[in-house]
Amino acid sequence: MTTSSQAIILFAHGARDPEWALPFQAIKRQLQAARPDAQVGLAFLELMTPSLEAAVAQSAAQGAKRIVLVPLFLAQGGHMKQDLPRLVREISDRHPQLEFQVMSAIGDAPEMLQAITDWILRGAAA
Repeated sequence: MTTSSQAIILFAHGARDPEWALPFQAIKRQLQAARPDAQVGLAFLELMTPSLEAAVAQSAAQGAKRIVLVPLFLAQGGHMKQDLPRLVREISDRHPQLEFQVMSAIGDAPEMLQAITDWILRGAAA
């Protein structure tokens, strides 16, 4: 992984089936290719590793000063409203030297919702 002062950490729920993570790993690879100047990581809330804490610790150990946290959640449920803010507070307390930027859930982005709608329309037209 590239040594950089910025890390982008993709944050997904996690699942028991390892194949569930394949799309997120693809996003990570594509993002790393597009941003070779940044560290790009993938972390999970539960059932998979690394945890968010472990991913942040690894990024900090590799020189990150700023963490951009990207929740790969489609909607604002309990994980986004309660769990993520609590985790970020706890991790910030353990890593006070880091600056955190937490993006909104991907489902909050109008362009993501449009892309999903377009994909459905293409499939339904077949």
